Amino acid sequence: MTFHSLDFLVFFIVVTTVYWRLSHGAQNWFLLAASYLFYGWVTPWFCLLLGGTTLVDWWVARKMDPAAPASGPRWSRRTWLVVSLVSNLTVLGFFKYFNFFIDSVQAAMASAGLEASLPVLRIVLPVGISFYTFQSLSYTIDVYRGRLRASGSLRDFALFVAFFPQLVAGPIERAEALLPRVQHRRVFNLVVARDALVLMAWGFFKKLVIADNVGIIANRVFAMKDPGFEMLWAGVFAFGLQIFADFSAYTDIARGCARWLGFDLMKNFGHPYLALSPSDFWRRWHISLSSWFRDYLYIPLGGSRRGLPRTLVNILITFVISGLWHGAAWNFALWGAYHGLLLVGERTWGALRGVGRHPGRQRVPAWRVVPQWALMYVLVHIGWLLFREADAAMLWRDLTLVPGTAPLAERQAGLYLFLVAFTLSLPLWAHSLWTVWQGRSYSDRPVVREADVPTRTIVWQALAVGVMFATILVLRSRTSLDFIYFAF
Repeated sequence: MTFHSLDFLVFFIVVTTVYWRLSHGAQNWFLLAASYLFYGWVTPWFCLLLGGTTLVDWWVARKMDPAAPASGPRWSRRTWLVVSLVSNLTVLGFFKYFNFFIDSVQAAMASAGLEASLPVLRIVLPVGISFYTFQSLSYTIDVYRGRLRASGSLRDFALFVAFFPQLVAGPIERAEALLPRVQHRRVFNLVVARDALVLMAWGFFKKLVIADNVGIIANRVFAMKDPGFEMLWAGVFAFGLQIFADFSAYTDIARGCARWLGFDLMKNFGHPYLALSPSDFWRRWHISLSSWFRDYLYIPLGGSRRGLPRTLVNILITFVISGLWHGAAWNFALWGAYHGLLLVGERTWGALRGVGRHPGRQRVPAWRVVPQWALMYVLVHIGWLLFREADAAMLWRDLTLVPGTAPLAERQAGLYLFLVAFTLSLPLWAHSLWTVWQGRSYSDRPVVREADVPTRTIVWQALAVGVMFATILVLRSRTSLDFIYFAF
C-alpha cells in the first residue's frame, strides 16, 4: 500500500477514526494490526520476515538487558548481541545481496579466465527491509550498551518496529525516542492535527507535482543510448530534484500521519541543497540514516579518536557500506566511496588549516557563500550521476562528455528540459529560502493551545492546503511513479 493511492486514503481515514475511540492498550493492538495490514497489503508473506525480526530482537534484548537479574555476565550478553546481529544481517544479506554476490564472484572468475555456473535465485526484495532491520538493530545495540531497558511488552516493541507511517522508508527511529510514545497514553490535539495536514499536503505536492514530473524527464534521459552533455546533465539535474522531492515527500507524509496518531517522528531532511560543504550536506540529507551509521559503525570503528589517518579510513569504510545499504550494485558503492572521499578531502584540508575535527562547521565568510554553495551543488550532482548510472561503460562515457559537441537540436532540447525541471523545482527553493529566513521550518514550530491560535493562521492553513491539492489535481503527473526509496 502506497501513500499516494486511494487504498491508503480509505485505510488512513478508517484507522484514524477508530483509533481515537479506543483505550491506550486497544490503540496499540489496533495500530499493530493496521501496520501489518498496511505492510502485507500487496505481498502478505513479507509480514513473516517482519514478525521474525521482531520476535528475535525482542527476545534477545530481554536476555541481555543489563538491569535484568537473569541477563547474565557481559560475555553472555555479547553472545546474545551477536545472535541479533547475525540473524538480522543474514536475512538482509540474503534478500538484498545474494544475487549481487553471485554475479560479482562470476565476473571475478571470468576476468581470471575461469568459467563457473553458480546458482542464481529469483529473490523478491521485501519493501522496507533495510529500514526496519536497522531500526530493530539499533534497539538491541542500545539495550546491550545499557542506554535503555528492554521492553517487557512484545506488543509495544512490535508496534515500534512495524509502525506503518515510517515502516517502509523511514525515518529510521530510535527506541529511546519512539518507544515511550508507544508506551504512554496519547491525546488528540487539534492544533497538531491541522499542522500535520499542512505537512501531509506539502508532501503529496512534492511527490505528485514535482518528483513524478521531473522523474519522467530523468527516466527518459537515462534511457537514451548516447545523450550529449547538455541532455545528460539536464537529466542529472532532474534526478537530483526527483530523489530529494520524492524521499522528503515520503518523510513529510509519514510525519504528518504519525502526528494525527499522537506520535512525533524525527526530521529526516534539513534543506540539503543549501549545504556549503560535504559534512554540511550529510547533516542535512537522510539524517536518520547518516546518524545511524555514525553511532553504530563510524564511532565503534574508532571515529575520530585515533588520529587523522585512522579517521579517514573510518570515514571511507562507513560511506562505502552506506552506499551498499542503498542497493546491491557497484554504482552504489562507488557513490558511497565518492562522498567518503569528499569528506576525507574536507577533513584533510581542515587539518592542514588547523581548524579541528569539524571544518564544515566553521563560519563561512559572506563573500564565499554563493561560490561555495554552487561548488557543493555541482559535487552532489556528480554523485547523483554515479548513483543513477548503473552501467560502468556508460558512466565513463558520461563523465568524459564535452559541452557543445551534440547536435544543436539536442542541445536546445536539453536546455528546454532543464528549464522545465527548474520551473517545477521553484516551490522547493522557495520553501528552503523561506525556512532560512524564518530561522525554522513550519513543521518545527512549537505546539500551542487551540485558543492561542490566531484565526488568520487557520485561514492561511486552509488556503495553503486547498491551493496545494488544487495544484495537484491540475499539474500532477499522469504517470505515477513509486517512491524511489521503496527499492532500498
